[in-house]
Amino acid sequence: MTVSPPPDHAFRQRSAELNDLLCVLNLLNWDARTQMPPGGSVTRAQQLATLTGLARERLLDPAYETAARAALTAPHPTDRAARQSLDAVHAMRRVPDDLTRDLAHLRAEALDVWVRARAGNDFASFAPSLTRMVDLHRRLADALGPGDHPYDALLGLYEPGLTTAALTPVLNRLRAHHLPLLQAIQARPAPRTDFLTRHYPAALQRAFARAAAERFGYDFGRGRLDESAHPFEISFTRQDVRITTRVQEHYLPGALFGTLHEVGHALYEQGVHPDLTRTALATDLLGQYAVGGASYGTHESQSRLWENRVGRSAAYWDLQFPALQQTFPDQLADVDAETFLRAVNRVQPTLIRVEADELTYDLHVMLRVDLERQLIEGTLQVRDLPDAWNARMQADLGLTVPDDTRGVLQDIHWSAGMIGSFATYTVGNIMASQFHDAAQRALPDLDSDLQRGEYGPLRDWLTQQIYRHGRTYTPQELLQRVTGGPLDPDPYLAYLSGKFSNLYGLPAPTPENPPRPAPQETP
Repeated sequence: MTVSPPPDHAFRQRSAELNDLLCVLNLLNWDARTQMPPGGSVTRAQQLATLTGLARERLLDPAYETAARAALTAPHPTDRAARQSLDAVHAMRRVPDDLTRDLAHLRAEALDVWVRARAGNDFASFAPSLTRMVDLHRRLADALGPGDHPYDALLGLYEPGLTTAALTPVLNRLRAHHLPLLQAIQARPAPRTDFLTRHYPAALQRAFARAAAERFGYDFGRGRLDESAHPFEISFTRQDVRITTRVQEHYLPGALFGTLHEVGHALYEQGVHPDLTRTALATDLLGQYAVGGASYGTHESQSRLWENRVGRSAAYWDLQFPALQQTFPDQLADVDAETFLRAVNRVQPTLIRVEADELTYDLHVMLRVDLERQLIEGTLQVRDLPDAWNARMQADLGLTVPDDTRGVLQDIHWSAGMIGSFATYTVGNIMASQFHDAAQRALPDLDSDLQRGEYGPLRDWLTQQIYRHGRTYTPQELLQRVTGGPLDPDPYLAYLSGKFSNLYGLPAPTPENPPRPAPQETP
């Protein structure tokens, strides 16, 4: 007797092959950003373009659409995977084949140009690549449309459902909160931070960062920690999730918090349910990327939650500072846990986004969102980008940008073709507080667990509520399921106000009494 295969068999098989191709792309990208010799960039660009073209062909193969339609009758979550796949197919069909290949080729080439330009403080050498990248993304936005703004389609690639019209009032609200609070903090005495820039041997930093990653639950049996110019996480299914950090021997927080940030991403990927491995629910088909998270903002919520809500907390450093001091006894001989806590939570405008404190970080994001939106709509030209960047840094953070390396060339995103992704960092900050508040409601002993260094209960709760579902739910659906409501900045603003009012001795702000500049103390 012949047994007919289930209705989703062909769909699952074809989705697995697509995921395999995208995981190979991830692997080549990881290699290019960690250990590929400089001479390999040209042929690597060709390899990436070829594989991207093959993935596109598989996605747009009529047999894939037929298989997805047949799978619509299968039980949840296969039916949802099929619907998401059909949406990706219909969107990708609007994108010309040559545009997909040109973008893939340019991403690899531009990355190499950016690395050299950044090292040489030479924006002019990167400008042609960036101009081409902007032009291709304008074409991509036109193809993906429709939208009320050309930037909407690019935002939606990383945060489905997010639009310029929805994002702008959220960023405006954060700006109205952050700038007065920043001004009030700057009027207070600054905490001591001199010890953070002493000499910290790289090997010892790596060892401490690795131990910190293990404490949070990062499984090195399914991952590894390397170094790169810009820290990142990347996965090739949940069984191989890799992270990088950046070690600077005269800046201790960079490697440590960079590692904790990427661990948050990695916990998400390692926590995806095994049944979703090699499925459409662990694959960003439209973005041509193997990623298990519901969206980039949802992913960022976990990196920011683990880095900041846990890793920068008093509970964490009360427990972990003795081990850090034992690792660096000479450098930290005159420092105690409270002094260290205040130092790593210091609010001080900085040129570098990845080194920014929690309060000014969003201002860095707003700068990038506004500038890339203007690039896409054509109101800003690439040649004018450094001046626009520098003027905004002066206006928002009071900083004079000394060179393009520490200015417009500092981020990898534009060279990697990730225009539209920056907003997800602030969306992630907002989500992180919403998820954290939900965890506290569900886990009455959470605070005491964290004080004892027991991170398993929080990780397990996040795994059950968020990680295991992969891309099964949209970010809006996931927020509703876990927190009971939509994206809401209130918990995030309350967290920042409470934390920094406490650290800096400011009156606790309320809606009726917003943050105001504190009077300057007389020495």
